[in-house]
This record gives sequence, C-alpha cells and structure tokens, in this order.
Amino acid sequence: MSTIWTSLIAVAGTLAGVVTTSLVQRAARRENLIETRRSDLVSAVSELVAALAAHRRAMWVLEHRRLTLGADERAHADALAASHETRAAITAPLVKVQILAPRLRDAAKAAETAAYALRNAPDLDTLAQLREQALDTSDRLVAAAGGALAPLDRVRA
Repeated sequence: MSTIWTSLIAVAGTLAGVVTTSLVQRAARRENLIETRRSDLVSAVSELVAALAAHRRAMWVLEHRRLTLGADERAHADALAASHETRAAITAPLVKVQILAPRLRDAAKAAETAAYALRNAPDLDTLAQLREQALDTSDRLVAAAGGALAPLDRVRA
C-alpha cells in the first residue's frame, strides 16, 4: 500500500511542478511582451517627436527665408528640399504610433498638422505663433503617450 501512496505523491508532485513551471513561464512571456510593447511605443513616439521637430525647424527656415530674403531662389530651393525630406521622415513613425497605440492617433495627427501649418505663413509674427502651436501639440502628444504607457507600467509593477 505504501508503494501506491509513494507513486501518487510522486505523480502529484510532478504535476504541481509542471503547473508551477507553466505559470512562471507564462508570466515571464507576458512581462516580455509588455516590455517589448512599451519599448516599441516609446521608440515610435520618440522618433515621431524628433521628426516633427526637424520638420518644424526646416519649415521655420524655409518660411523665414521666404518672408525676409524674398527672391533668393537658391536659398529657397535648398530650404524647400530640406522641408520635403523632413516631411517625408514623419510618415513612418506616425504610422508606427497609430498602429501601436490607436488612442494616440488624434494627438499624433494634431502634432503632424500643426507642423505642416507653418507653410505659407503671412508674416513673421504668425510664423512664430504657428511654431509655438506646433511645439504645444508635440508636447501634448508626449503627455498623451505617457498616459498610454501608464497602464503598461501598472501591469509590470
């Protein structure tokens, strides 16, 4: 009779070990997925904010030259080419942010639109105001991203 009990205890111990190992591995996989998602979102938002900053600067240079230098075609052409490059650099990180965190879509699109709004400013004062608005919308995107990351941080804790 003791052999049967010994066997049952061994089987129960083995099953308990398997269940415990499975639960630990599942928790580790979940933690890795959360950390990967968090890291991907931080990278995407950072890339987008950097691309928006580069485009704001390029648009400032382009519009400032247009408003102050007038018909210097070479300077305008160079600034226009730079603004096209920076505008194109916004697309990939914008798409990443929208896919990784759909709730950030509105904030990301608002920051994109505000950066584009610098184009064809009627005067330097308006250009400065548009730049400030673009900076503010970019800051709001970062704040919204922080809010989107908070639930992931709570799950990790």
